[in-house]
Amino acid sequence: MIDPQDLLDTTSAVIVVGGTVLATVLRCGIADSLAACRALRGLFRRRFSAARARTGLAVHIQEMQRDGVIRTEPYRTGDAEFDEATSLLIGKRSIEALHVAHALHKQRRVEATQRAVRSLNQAADLSPVFGLAGTLVSLSQLPTGAAAEGDFTGAISLAVLTTLYGLLLGNIVFAPLARMVARRAVEEEHERQRVLDWLEAQVIDALPSSARPARASQGTAAMEAVPDGAPEPAAEVELEDGEESRPGGEWPW
Repeated sequence: MIDPQDLLDTTSAVIVVGGTVLATVLRCGIADSLAACRALRGLFRRRFSAARARTGLAVHIQEMQRDGVIRTEPYRTGDAEFDEATSLLIGKRSIEALHVAHALHKQRRVEATQRAVRSLNQAADLSPVFGLAGTLVSLSQLPTGAAAEGDFTGAISLAVLTTLYGLLLGNIVFAPLARMVARRAVEEEHERQRVLDWLEAQVIDALPSSARPARASQGTAAMEAVPDGAPEPAAEVELEDGEESRPGGEWPW
């Protein structure tokens, strides 16, 4: 039976983990590495909920429906996207402003997630490489000479453990974390789109009458209003493992 203590070696862990982290930062850059850290920290925060967001906006929506958009003051819910979107809606009195704000915030989220996933995937690729590097280092420490004949246990153990650590770190730590970050991002975008659709349906009748005829073609008008560089709506496609869907063309992971 394998003793768990035999699988623990500080030197092997330092070589593999330290080398992988350092190489990832050097290859991806500090900005992308920090994006990965923020994304990993976000995994431990409460998930974005469409129901909770609608609850936070409910009072503000009721004011718009009762008093109209023109007489409604901007309202802060704590969510930067919907605070900005509703402020633009009130200021410009058009649904297109709502879509523009959503598109710009979505673009920033997608770019941050792409940087984070790219860094984590890079770490997953580099981990086995540093496992092999540790193996080569340990083999270079094999004793030589007649006095040390047969005393190979320590070096061979280090060689095996560094290889094992590299494979485990890449395949059960960094690669799964990259997928978790990507799935969380897709889930949040779906929830935010639900809130946007609900918000649009609730406020359309609170707009000035001159703005209401445009709602029949608001999808086209919204896209025309999006500045250059903002993401376009995309068709739904399946993830590689077939577990869930994601916006096509925006999540190249």
